[in-house]
Amino acid sequence: MKNIKIAVIGLGYVGLPLARLFATKYPVIGFDINQGRIKQLQSGTDSTLEVADDVLKEVLSDNPNMDKGLHCSHDIETITDCNYYIVTVPTPVDSTNRPILTPLYKSSETVGKVLKKGDTVIYESTVYPGVTEEECVPVLEKVSGLKFNKDFFVGYSPERINPGDKEHTVEKILKVTSGSTPEVGKKVDDLYASVITAGTHLAPTIKVAEAAKVIENSQRDINIAFVNELAKIFNLMDIDTGAVLEAAGTKWNFLPFKPGLVGGHCIGVDPYYLAQKAQEFGYHPEIILAGRRMNDGMGKYVASEVIKLMVQREIKIKASKMLVLGITFKENCPDVRNTKAVDVITNLKSYGADLQIYDPWASKEEVMEEYGFNITNHVPENTFDTIVLAVAHKEFLTIDLRAMLNSNGVLYDVKGILKCKVEGRL
Repeated sequence: MKNIKIAVIGLGYVGLPLARLFATKYPVIGFDINQGRIKQLQSGTDSTLEVADDVLKEVLSDNPNMDKGLHCSHDIETITDCNYYIVTVPTPVDSTNRPILTPLYKSSETVGKVLKKGDTVIYESTVYPGVTEEECVPVLEKVSGLKFNKDFFVGYSPERINPGDKEHTVEKILKVTSGSTPEVGKKVDDLYASVITAGTHLAPTIKVAEAAKVIENSQRDINIAFVNELAKIFNLMDIDTGAVLEAAGTKWNFLPFKPGLVGGHCIGVDPYYLAQKAQEFGYHPEIILAGRRMNDGMGKYVASEVIKLMVQREIKIKASKMLVLGITFKENCPDVRNTKAVDVITNLKSYGADLQIYDPWASKEEVMEEYGFNITNHVPENTFDTIVLAVAHKEFLTIDLRAMLNSNGVLYDVKGILKCKVEGRL
């Protein structure tokens, strides 16, 4: 474990916490092509809120040749003398839900330019089984001119970051590891074990580690789809879904999933990666894709339920005053990637409603750039015909929402967290 110098490629929700952790013990270069992001981190601030400013400043270094610590840079020259390269770039899907591997290809090209004999490249991005060795390695070989498993080696250790979770931080989550040879697997495992206090699990192959990651979120997606379907059924029967789940939860082996909007960069995306690979082998994954269809349709369903309640109360829909609480993909987190709150908003707007969005966590600039919506970070002072709580931010629990409603107004609770009277909930 001597003479280790690590480059972390991609300093987002996954890369920065990992780079910060490794920097407590090793010299680490945090590399990102986003110069604005690098400038922000160099000042000691993380806009994702995954690493507290004081914690970040403890490891930051202006010197790329430090004994330990974190030096952030967008200059490829700063990573030329590293011997471990950890790739933590996003792996999204396109508008037709097909995997986009472009960030992986680009980052592999970057690493390939500086790759040397004896170096190891570790991928953390969520992928379908085979991507590391069949898609990334050829790029590394082509750009570097080196031979895989002779001149350089690779590993795969799937990220398990839970954005916004301050309890299950990176060092407290058991880490799956793997390598392109048994010897490299042991080295990769030792590297992570030196900083991960929760321990590690060395998988026998890279493909096993890749598959383990992609099914983690697929399993959650399917279970949430099941309770979303239950919510639709029980709403038709005029039965409180929350009460049903609470009663069923008294059995020791009942799984405590709740209905809701399934977005974000993991649960709402990863199943498509596995489905894509399965179809390449001639297998159509019925359960996985059925779960995805159910969860992807929940935004439209919520909007239709809200409109139905408004009609029942004889509220004129067109030009009605609506407030949506929350636009991030989950509570107490600024991440707006693949948020399904947008589906609720888009569908409500299609009815001609005058809609306002309040989210104290989201960046107004990012939401405008990503979705074209104006939002406010402050509690609106006017009143509304309808309020829809789409995200369970802690700030919403301290607001008297009934006081913000016009007479005969509708309050709809997507997350099932409100204690006050509501006209509807999932």
